[in-house]
Amino acid sequence: MDEFVKVFDEVIKLISILVWPSATVFLLLWLGPSLVNFLSTLAELSLKVAGVDVSMKKAQAATFIGMAEASKQNQTPEENVSSANTAINIVSEAVTPRILRRAQRTSVLWVDDNPDNNVYERKSLEALGISFDLSLSTEDALDKLKRRSYDAIISDMGRPPDPKAGYTLLDRLRKAGDQTPFIIYAGSRSPEHRAEARRRGAIGCTNRANELFEMVLSALGRGPAMA
Repeated sequence: MDEFVKVFDEVIKLISILVWPSATVFLLLWLGPSLVNFLSTLAELSLKVAGVDVSMKKAQAATFIGMAEASKQNQTPEENVSSANTAINIVSEAVTPRILRRAQRTSVLWVDDNPDNNVYERKSLEALGISFDLSLSTEDALDKLKRRSYDAIISDMGRPPDPKAGYTLLDRLRKAGDQTPFIIYAGSRSPEHRAEARRRGAIGCTNRANELFEMVLSALGRGPAMA
């Protein structure tokens, strides 16, 4: 720990002479899990950097790291920096004490036949206190929804043998009168797919971790799921 504290002190000195907040993006991504582990021992980290007061709760830091890691997939270094800057803005502006309190009472059903593809996305949301149940199929998801309600549902699109399984699940829920906020997290965010998702009753459709995070926060603001 002493060695890490020394490194951390040097990082703070470096931040103070570089452009804020772009330098922070690189440093946070570089430190990665080490920063999260360090912050886990603190209730809150307060710094004064280049005349700017910064207060980042450990939940916010862990959320940012998860979002940044998720966004790094299949992106160029330039896109990674842009995504990380967006993540910082989202976390600093949207993750409020009210959202944190709401998240502690939030449960989400995530339907995906390859849940390992979304590990970092879940970690970023779990850092806020959101709990997840995982489902690998449409039928299993429907069975889980018969036994309990959720505050939101996240679904991929194609699950063998149904290439439109996300829409299949959404349509069956809406026809049954279930209005649980529904988000499609799949390989496309084209205008036509986004429009179709909304037309069918979803909050939206995206393949970007930052947008997924914002959609989940939007769902939290809608109150408990309806049966």
